[in-house]
Amino acid sequence: SDKTLAFQMSQFEQTVNVTTWKRRAAAGAQNGNNSEGWVCSEGPMSKIPEKEEADYRACMLGLRDYVNKNGFRNVVLGLSGGIDSAICAALAVDALGEERLRAVMMPYRYTSKDSLKDAEDCARALGCRYDIVPIFEPVEGFLHTLTQLFEGTKEGITEENLQSRARGTILMAISNKFGSMVVTTGNKSEMSVGYATLYGDMNGGFNPIKDLYKMQVYALARWRNTHVPPGALGPSGEVIPNNIIDKAPSAELRENQTDQDSLPPYPVLDDILECLVENEMGVDEIVARGHDRATVTRIEHLLYIAEYKRRQAAPGVKITKKNFGRDRRYPITNRFRDGG
Repeated sequence: SDKTLAFQMSQFEQTVNVTTWKRRAAAGAQNGNNSEGWVCSEGPMSKIPEKEEADYRACMLGLRDYVNKNGFRNVVLGLSGGIDSAICAALAVDALGEERLRAVMMPYRYTSKDSLKDAEDCARALGCRYDIVPIFEPVEGFLHTLTQLFEGTKEGITEENLQSRARGTILMAISNKFGSMVVTTGNKSEMSVGYATLYGDMNGGFNPIKDLYKMQVYALARWRNTHVPPGALGPSGEVIPNNIIDKAPSAELRENQTDQDSLPPYPVLDDILECLVENEMGVDEIVARGHDRATVTRIEHLLYIAEYKRRQAAPGVKITKKNFGRDRRYPITNRFRDGG
């Protein structure tokens, strides 16, 4: 075989094609090539999509197939006004249609007015159903119930996680009542370092952006605002408001919180994670690229100790060359790394 490409089928769509194969000697008689073997006659050469289009269409197809082939009528997700839930909402509408997505905003005292507006604008642009279900009463109820047990302690991540778990409970209640599948909306950057809440924002049946780093999510959001992928059921135009793309990411679980309170800037974090996960580089090698040693060491530590969370995460689409699961197998017990 001369390894030339003779036939290229379309990616991310179901098609049926027939190829014709001939003996090399017969096929090459005209040009004097009488070597043995089979050769495929030239056929259609479908265009290979660019990276952003390919990534988006892979996520869209994965979500569509999982929902339809498992018999779910529709899906529901928490629309927070952030980039991750916005891109997941766009993927859901593109994959299933606007009538099959219910987006739910679940505000609490730390939810900004901008987030409320951004979530509503996103849902309106996509044309999907949009509900507002405040979580003040359930969260305050939990806090009141736990007052005696928590007496003498400082407020912290426990109280923050109660908000996330209240939202997760509401989404699962909607799922149970209406037969909707909950779409999980966490990205690979967050899941790598455990920046997610078990039984909270990790709730759900399928995560279309599970294997996308945060900067990839931003790239796909910008791409989707200027392109409609083949086979998409959603509208054209700006389906993800630019304010969602431009503003600083925040979980909004406390006053004036941003992701960078706990994590390095995402361009730095994603580069370190790609070195650790995809390229299996050591700390010294990553530091040699110009990264701060303390930051790299901390991220490596977070990566290992978050394994137990990733084992309990919803399935999703594989995009990168190494996803969490089959491609990267580590134990959930991590004391083997103590060195003593």
